[in-house]
Amino acid sequence: MTAPVRVLVCDDQPLIRTGFSTIIDAQPDLEVVGECGDGRAAIELTRQVNPDIVVMDVRMPVLDGIEATRRLAGAGVSQPVKVLVVTTFNLDEYVYEALRAGASGFLLKDAPPQQLLHGIRTVASGAALLAPEVTRQLVGRYAARIRPAESTPEEPALTPRELEVLRLIADGLSNSEIAASLVISQETVKTYVSRILTKLDLRDRVQAVVYAYRRGLVT
Repeated sequence: MTAPVRVLVCDDQPLIRTGFSTIIDAQPDLEVVGECGDGRAAIELTRQVNPDIVVMDVRMPVLDGIEATRRLAGAGVSQPVKVLVVTTFNLDEYVYEALRAGASGFLLKDAPPQQLLHGIRTVASGAALLAPEVTRQLVGRYAARIRPAESTPEEPALTPRELEVLRLIADGLSNSEIAASLVISQETVKTYVSRILTKLDLRDRVQAVVYAYRRGLVT
């Protein structure tokens, strides 16, 4: 039997923290291994309980979620932890910073429970997650700043099909949704996604979305 995904919940509002934990712990494949109310506690608790993923609020006392994410998942961290940021629309500037800090995914705080669970499982599996609403309203707005313009002698050449897949990724579609849209198998989609990330030297789907917006492939 596969061990459950170990989740640390960090939010300064006890009601939200308890609600998330209750939803997560009710799943046989997920396990809450700790709760805390600020970023510094999240870092300390992560060292103690070694979670697979941290569900992180943005605005918290002592140390905010952005800096905590940077210290847990940012560039140069020897053993980075996957971080799923939860936020609200009026905090989009903070989410932009969290993206740069190394977050693997974003969800809105008012997302339904199933979306939260899907987000945790997606990020824990090694994929990246951007809710379609966040993709369109947040990443599109800040794409030019997330990936500063730099002169490159030649853009990597993507095939027409790879460009098609990249645009669907940027629209927030999952692999299964892309497969259904293009009438191909999920394994084929995975191959295309892997090829796109390799060709463009991108870390994950989050960066692929940013790249697509930055290059004007989607608007």
